[in-house]
Amino acid sequence: MANETINLNTPILTLDSDTILETAQSKADLIWHDIQNAYRTRKILTGILGGIEKTEAGSLIAIIYYKDYRAVIPISEMMINLIQDETHDYGDLSLRQNKVLNNMLGCEIDFVIKGLDTKSRSIVASRKDAMLKKRQIFYFDQDSSGQTKIHEDRIVQARVIAVAEKVVRAEIFGVETSILARDLSFDWLGDARERFQVGEHILVRILAIQGDSPETLSIHADVKSVEGNTSKENLKNCRVQGKYAGTVEDIHKGTVFVRLELGVNAIAHSCYDSRTVGKKDKVSFVVTHIDEERNVAVGIITRIIKQNI
Repeated sequence: MANETINLNTPILTLDSDTILETAQSKADLIWHDIQNAYRTRKILTGILGGIEKTEAGSLIAIIYYKDYRAVIPISEMMINLIQDETHDYGDLSLRQNKVLNNMLGCEIDFVIKGLDTKSRSIVASRKDAMLKKRQIFYFDQDSSGQTKIHEDRIVQARVIAVAEKVVRAEIFGVETSILARDLSFDWLGDARERFQVGEHILVRILAIQGDSPETLSIHADVKSVEGNTSKENLKNCRVQGKYAGTVEDIHKGTVFVRLELGVNAIAHSCYDSRTVGKKDKVSFVVTHIDEERNVAVGIITRIIKQNI
């Protein structure tokens, strides 16, 4: 009896006689059927960039996981356009592409299936085709009023596909763009990785769109105009000669950028503590004057309350 195999073609009798229980095999068959339909109709699917591998020939491939299936996208179909000329000579192209992919691990990827092997149930796909198709739909196709779905000043949802200290890389309906730290928040932001994570969705405002075709399209976007500037209102509660606690967000050319606990950006050019101030130190800050034009408090760090070791 132990050696008998279950006949998967016979419906499983459940405790609730009206319920049909799906097996793992039947679920996989249903997903594969959806994949075959997507291949025939060139439907855009979305998966997770879960791995990076090299073929026997040494070519890079991205591994995308869609539900329970694995899709392979050659590096040439990942739409990673790195400038290569005499002024942008940053070393071996494949190493640079590998670095970009590493930073993108865990992000959502749109793709169009280019080929299927029904016997092994393997999938070869293209991110490039999906991105170009999305660009046409959202940036160029017009509705009855002559308006495109995405236009300047529109707030849209974007995917975070990579995060570094001073920049967030976002994919906005088929277009990748870099959003610098100064455009991410009105607050001092010392490290974007503390606020943004690969794989999350954020709201951005489209500031500019350039290009007359899907292939040449580029955009500029920000996050801070969506969130608004709370520092300006909070600055009204800040008093000259007032002493406030804050956190050092950044240090640049001797200027210390502090985010005060009452929600105000502050700048200090000197520190009375004998210790060297560093990023993420908790400090005591005395306001000497208010710069209303820049919406910042200017003052002196009197002491380091707690150092970030």
